[in-house]
Amino acid sequence: MKRPEHEKKTRPLRYDGTYRCPACRHGHIAELPLMEAMACDFCRHIFTLNLSSQSIQVVDSSQPMSWRWNGRKWVAAYHDDQQLSVLIWILCGGLVVFPALIVWIAAYVFPPLPDSPWAQFSTLWAVSAFGLHLAMVGWMLAEYYQVPFYVSNKIRLQRLFRAAR
Repeated sequence: MKRPEHEKKTRPLRYDGTYRCPACRHGHIAELPLMEAMACDFCRHIFTLNLSSQSIQVVDSSQPMSWRWNGRKWVAAYHDDQQLSVLIWILCGGLVVFPALIVWIAAYVFPPLPDSPWAQFSTLWAVSAFGLHLAMVGWMLAEYYQVPFYVSNKIRLQRLFRAAR
């Protein structure tokens, strides 16, 4: 008979344990021999542990990512400044809207001739500017926040290209 999730025993974070990787959520982290660190067998990130606070931090990335172990799963331990996060979202919104707005205003102020074969070009240009800038900002946000779906697919693509060589 299976026990409910809330009744499962919790286990403390230890160097000799194996845990699911909090960065990619696909691999497992295990102790690195002769080091006080752990590494993932899928994404290859290296982590340092703080056993007193039951937390783990990525040391091989430019982003300061850390998680706390609650006994069953990883919980993100964000130390981000909220004002910086709001600023990033405002800049991203501006980067998506502003270029498309410039193209749309230019097309509105200087409209093409109605019978011209290029009459719909400015609309197509504004929509493509919006779409491409949205894709670019989405990619940058996925890199900044290290979204697990993005990270795991990025690793799979790297392995696929490496195997194709």
